[in-house]
Amino acid sequence: MIAIFGKTVNPANLPYIEEMLRLLRQYGLKYAIDENYAKLLHESGLKEHHETYWHFDDIREQTEVLFSLGGDGTILEAITTIHNTETPILGINFGRLGFLANIGKDQIQEAIDVVAKGKYLIDKRSLLELHSNMPIFQDFPYALNEMTVQRKDQSSMITVHTYLNGELLNDYWADGLIISTPTGSTGYSLSCGGPIIYPTSGNFVLTPIAPHNLNVRPIIVSDDVVLSFEVTGRGNSFLCTLDSRFESIDSSFELAVKKASFGACLVRLTDMNFISSLKNKLSWGKDLRN
Repeated sequence: MIAIFGKTVNPANLPYIEEMLRLLRQYGLKYAIDENYAKLLHESGLKEHHETYWHFDDIREQTEVLFSLGGDGTILEAITTIHNTETPILGINFGRLGFLANIGKDQIQEAIDVVAKGKYLIDKRSLLELHSNMPIFQDFPYALNEMTVQRKDQSSMITVHTYLNGELLNDYWADGLIISTPTGSTGYSLSCGGPIIYPTSGNFVLTPIAPHNLNVRPIIVSDDVVLSFEVTGRGNSFLCTLDSRFESIDSSFELAVKKASFGACLVRLTDMNFISSLKNKLSWGKDLRN
């Protein structure tokens, strides 16, 4: 079975979705659509009746691949849906950049053909796991891209006291701190000056956000360590994020991050890889002077 997941529907993409569903039927692939997404499709003009699912657990045993229709944010949301099942996720890019959701609208038939023949490849990506001395992100305390602590509702910087396996690593005076996986190294961390990390490198990247000390730079550490944090500042309200989700915390929160015991499995077509995505999506190595 193919599970189909999405968050929003752009009417311009409806013909591609209709074609995708037609091809799934043509290839004899059974599918079920997330209930909330099915309602959005119906409201957008898709009138056909389709099998739906309310909770992924209801179809987990039968599902071979989950199709994520949208951008990278939709894939991040899909991971919170499938939890620790490691169900392969195939991202069809209906968004903009599509670094994770890297299968274009014009590749839908190719993708379905590959899935039907079982010839797709899997890129397994590590997740980070957040622990706290008080309840936070109780539904799914994991992230594919990054965890951050940031200032909130105040103009002054914060201090993030950071420990590596219990030993003080640094006191970051900054607007915040990003703890990124290799997958997230091409996202928020990169925009703040962090390095690009190969997906299977087994690292975390700590990237400060607008640090007060100019001699503080991003640092790469092994992902077999435990990173812990205490946050202080003039105010007593801060922001903690896991990918696109966020919650408010205060200085009484003690946070810790480690590598999760399971990962995310991203489907790619045989001619795609991380290097080609860098070249195509980020213009890696291209001479743009002309």
